[in-house]
Amino acid sequence: MAVNASLLLASAVSGAAYTLAPGPAFLALLGIGARQGRRQGAWFLAGLFVGDVLWASLSLIAILGARSFGTLLFDCLGLACGLYLCWLGFKAVSVRASGDGTAEEAPSSPVLRGLAFGVSNPKAYPVAIAMFTALLADHAGSLGWDAFPPLLSAACLGFIVADALLLAMVGAGPVRRFYRRHAVWVTRVSGLIFLGFGLHAIATASASLYRR
Repeated sequence: MAVNASLLLASAVSGAAYTLAPGPAFLALLGIGARQGRRQGAWFLAGLFVGDVLWASLSLIAILGARSFGTLLFDCLGLACGLYLCWLGFKAVSVRASGDGTAEEAPSSPVLRGLAFGVSNPKAYPVAIAMFTALLADHAGSLGWDAFPPLLSAACLGFIVADALLLAMVGAGPVRRFYRRHAVWVTRVSGLIFLGFGLHAIATASASLYRR
């Protein structure tokens, strides 16, 4: 099956939805935007983009390669990511305010902070695989490896569009003031979201491993 416009659109939407889903990097971007402004937020997103491409690639490989080498590796990765995400959620829920009322200090190098978040944060995998599976899994059986480059390119376009929306949001005055005033509670509520994603990833991976 050739990659048509609807599949490219689905991959782009998956990339955008993955980027816009609340997570640790999203919270970090809010904090950087509130303290250091939109320009530093853009540098953070530039570093984060590397991780976006990495995890989107793994998700597409898991979907396109399921027939070739099975799902055991990806089920194990999903289980590990789910456990890590639950740990991040617990940390976020139990966060305490710093001296200025915020949840963390501003990083000295936003681009390196973004790179570290993007590459090392396994929270990204269960979210990415959920987004791409929801929109592409129905066609996975008829797609070959030649579909990988255009689908990844479309996902990257989705990342860029979503990043632009996030930058417009975090640089807005009302958002910056709201985050400064309610940073701890924003972090705690997001922690509950992390826990939900983590438990879902654990349940999905465990069920697949149990069936094996």
